[in-house]
Amino acid sequence: MSGHQVMNSSFWSFVLVVVIVTLFTTIVSSSKQSQIEGMEMNVIDQCWRFNPEWRKHRQQLARCSVGYVGKMTSNIDKDLVHYKVTDPSDHPLNPQPGTLRYGASNIQSKVWITFQRDMNIRLEKPLLISSFTTIDGRGVNVHIANNACLMIYKATNIIIHGIRIHHCRPQAPGMVMGPNGKIISLGQVDGDAIRLVSASKIWIDHNTLYDSQDGLLDVTRGSTDVTISNNWFREQDKVMLLGHDDGFIRDKNMKVTVVYNYFGPNCRQRMPRIRHGYAYVANNLYMGWTQYAIGGSSGPSLKSQSNLFIAPTENKEVTWRKSSNGIGDTWKFYSVGDAFENGASFIDTKGGQVKKPNYSHEQDFEVVDSKYVRSLTSSSGVLQCSKTSIC
Repeated sequence: MSGHQVMNSSFWSFVLVVVIVTLFTTIVSSSKQSQIEGMEMNVIDQCWRFNPEWRKHRQQLARCSVGYVGKMTSNIDKDLVHYKVTDPSDHPLNPQPGTLRYGASNIQSKVWITFQRDMNIRLEKPLLISSFTTIDGRGVNVHIANNACLMIYKATNIIIHGIRIHHCRPQAPGMVMGPNGKIISLGQVDGDAIRLVSASKIWIDHNTLYDSQDGLLDVTRGSTDVTISNNWFREQDKVMLLGHDDGFIRDKNMKVTVVYNYFGPNCRQRMPRIRHGYAYVANNLYMGWTQYAIGGSSGPSLKSQSNLFIAPTENKEVTWRKSSNGIGDTWKFYSVGDAFENGASFIDTKGGQVKKPNYSHEQDFEVVDSKYVRSLTSSSGVLQCSKTSIC
């Protein structure tokens, strides 16, 4: 065989290999895409999870929120600081560069926080998060656990995504770095996983929260415009409180969306418990309860739409209402299109309906039939993201 024939044969062998590899890659890629498209993925996840290059376009997430938080586009743009957590240690007054507290409390700019690797973070004092901060745990396994946890205090435009928060414990009063690097005196903290105090425009998405001393998520003292989505709440007595106390009238302006969350197993009550304000609760899965699933006092309004309530062996009623001062109350609880299994029941308020949520265009989303809730919530909690492609 001549040299020319050898070169020609080698060339066509190379071409054949390229064609085979390309064909195989295309088939695998198509298979993965078909697999994810076969899921009944909710509207938030559809916005970004189909993109295999999401790591290069993390800020796309800010355009995916729905409900009362609206879109989080104020968290991005050209002046955004990209900050990576490399050090799991913590100092409440003098946080070092590379730690979570330095990025969340000390940087006085829009900041998008990611994590270099898997890590367990034990906070010495509650982490007070500055406005226009995103904490993005996608792609790694991050735990905030076993002591103090998160507080959003007089701050706005915050995203918390993809973090495991658990075994949060009460904290004695003391000094701590507050938002924008200011040292403040913080009073007694009860041991919530995430607590909002006079906060607005907050998005809590795809986190896993469990086993904390007080509650898993409190929205208090005039906080409003909050969306709580795609989270997994489990192993907890008091899960979610909306409204500070019966006497805090300013919570009448509170508006919260609770959507695509998975409650259970072993959640006892407050999913949510609401005071004064308004909650729109849609397309969530309730895997039992001990005392009640949804409760309230002090004239709250709540619309429950297309949720799936799976009752426990005992105590089948979903709702609970507390009278104020022994004279009754003016709560308004409405169930629209909910599904009830294992004998679950929902006591509606008679004689009217809640007209809200009255969403703007950027807040609005389609609530789907309750028969799809199992699929819509199947990815609730922290996502297991592949290192090579999709979440």
